[in-house]
Amino acid sequence: MENNQPSALSKIIRERRSIKTGYRNIPVPQELVLELLNDAVYAPNHKLREPWRFIFVPTESKQLFALEMAQHYPDEMFENRIKYFNEPDAYLIIVMPGSDNKKQHDEDFGAVSSMIQNFQLLAWERGLGSVWKTNPHVYDPNVHQMLGLQPGEEIAGFLHLGFFREAPPGQPRTPAEEKFTVYEPKFDL
Repeated sequence: MENNQPSALSKIIRERRSIKTGYRNIPVPQELVLELLNDAVYAPNHKLREPWRFIFVPTESKQLFALEMAQHYPDEMFENRIKYFNEPDAYLIIVMPGSDNKKQHDEDFGAVSSMIQNFQLLAWERGLGSVWKTNPHVYDPNVHQMLGLQPGEEIAGFLHLGFFREAPPGQPRTPAEEKFTVYEPKFDL
């Protein structure tokens, strides 16, 4: 007998939103972030390279973090960047190895992306909002130095974290059927 009801996982996938504002200013527990990460790292990753490491900026450190981050922007953006970096309640910065081998880099970035999606879905299930940001500072060598990146490492993104007041409305997605083709062999066997 077929069950046409969406699964709990399907529901979470469809309901998850990127939370950019409206955080409730509640500390994000490090223990919760570690709990979510310990499940999220079961993302598929080629040769089990586990191409990630994490830098957590807890709620109690975010004001100093915001001040330090804002210093990497032009003077005219300083106040705006302090406000921007103080909006989330915490940060999780995802660091991955760089590679001159494009195939390996693509595999690693795919794995990191899968892990981030896992994290965001698990966080959503627990009422923790997030948004994955790849603003220009992720490429800034001064920010890399500030965060203690090693030679050859890069930032895959900043996850802005916080418990949120309400989720924004979802946007419809294009049905898969509209982007779906079936391969047709060009030769007869």
